[in-house]
Amino acid sequence: MAKTNLYNMQGEIIGDIELADTIFGIEPNQDVVHRIVKNQLANKRQGTSKVKGRSEVSGGGRKPYRQKGTGRARQGSIRAGNHVGGGVIFGPVPRDYSYKTNKKMRRLAMKSVLSQALSADRIKVLDKLELKEIKTKEMVKTINNLELQGSALFIMAESNRNVEKSAANIKDVKTALVNTMNVYDLLKYRNIIFTNEAVNKVQEVYV
Repeated sequence: MAKTNLYNMQGEIIGDIELADTIFGIEPNQDVVHRIVKNQLANKRQGTSKVKGRSEVSGGGRKPYRQKGTGRARQGSIRAGNHVGGGVIFGPVPRDYSYKTNKKMRRLAMKSVLSQALSADRIKVLDKLELKEIKTKEMVKTINNLELQGSALFIMAESNRNVEKSAANIKDVKTALVNTMNVYDLLKYRNIIFTNEAVNKVQEVYV
């Protein structure tokens, strides 16, 4: 089992914690990670872009001019796609871009990015993350105490309103729960900070 330092909110090392090799020490599978990130981004797409086709634009009921004798190309409607003000040919319509991936693949991707993050020294573990009140200043103080450079993702075992609200106003800082964390965020944020309780829960869920 790999070991990493256990910090308190003052940024002091107060011990260490063991991390399961089956979760934090595997050989990352980049192909699976890529597939899952692609899936997550596709699932987030709204798919609401829409333009009017030939049958939907107004006007164009009659033939603009007679079929023969004008010397011009024949036209059936002024709302065809080749006319200004005409409908768009094969334009976008609302659609659902989401698709499913299997559980085994999602779990492997999660383990891969966690292993990758640990080997890159991007993971820190806090003994606890608690604030008595909603105060952005206190959250910033914790971030400074931990000497975090760049963006940060705080992962907790259970929802904590004070922490979530305090972090909401800080740029490039996000909070998540073990059951809501995802591969995309774990790759996006430079620092990943777990609470001790969250690490234990991860090791229960992904064992």
